[in-house]
Amino acid sequence: MITRILEVDNRTMTTYFILLGFPTRPAFQLLLFSVFLAAYLLTLLENLLIILAIRSDGQLHKPMYFFLSHLSFLEMWYVTVISPKMLVDFLSHDKSISFNGCMTQLYFFVTFVCTEYILLAVMAFDRYVAICNPLRYPVIMTDQLCGTLAGGCWLCGLVTAMTKMVFIARLHYCGTPQINHYFCDISPLLNVSCEDSSQAELVDFFLALMVIAVPLGVVVASYATILTAILKIPSAQGRQKAFSTCASHLTVVTLFYSTTLFTYARPKLMYAYNSNKVVSVLYTVIVPLLNPIIYCLRNREVKAALKKTVLCKGSGPKEEGD
Repeated sequence: MITRILEVDNRTMTTYFILLGFPTRPAFQLLLFSVFLAAYLLTLLENLLIILAIRSDGQLHKPMYFFLSHLSFLEMWYVTVISPKMLVDFLSHDKSISFNGCMTQLYFFVTFVCTEYILLAVMAFDRYVAICNPLRYPVIMTDQLCGTLAGGCWLCGLVTAMTKMVFIARLHYCGTPQINHYFCDISPLLNVSCEDSSQAELVDFFLALMVIAVPLGVVVASYATILTAILKIPSAQGRQKAFSTCASHLTVVTLFYSTTLFTYARPKLMYAYNSNKVVSVLYTVIVPLLNPIIYCLRNREVKAALKKTVLCKGSGPKEEGD
């Protein structure tokens, strides 16, 4: 493998990186490949089924499920940005990734992560309106507002990622840097830069604070208000019914925020340790795999729609007359 190096402004600039990934014996690499491939394919299937179920069932044409379909669509691309390259590296001796490929992967990864942070906050706001203002819910959560909120989530994710990339892509990475990770993430890249990256770190920290802290504040405020409203319901059955409408979302929020905060709220030097790879697997592989299952197990409407979708696929047009 020949290292191609260019001379730029009397400094060397690498054209690719080496992803160290999970250095283990070949037999274990094959086992990891099989496990992660199964998780990747299952994640795509689960989320695709949820999208099809929501689109085909008129009873699910509600704001909550509109946002859920966006979450499923997002997570299909979220895992696709990382998993294919990781799977190839399990079977290949060449762990390299081009500079442009690395920056492209990082851009879309940051886009999807930031979008998911904001989208989960929007979903929490939706549950707040549904439980605390049920009579005004149809008036407040109109199709136009839902479309605007969903579009705003994607726009914020794209702009945040682009801003971060402006500062990270222009850093110099000398020679052939070895990234102690299985995909291109911000902190590992900052660690292998051969120039002062304090400006990029400051921008990354400020934007991460905005994208994480503000949505987290919305989530906490929404659920604090929801909890207060639920506790005021006189009957136990009423309280249980009200809480069940937001239990799935609260579980997903807890999983995603807890795993990502553990990584992105810590100093960049912590990425020198392999433990962060394990935590990264949680939010890049495990959480996207579990999210559709959580929504299906705790939501009767989604379960019923999924059964109907699967049965319709198998039975054909016979059920049109039902």
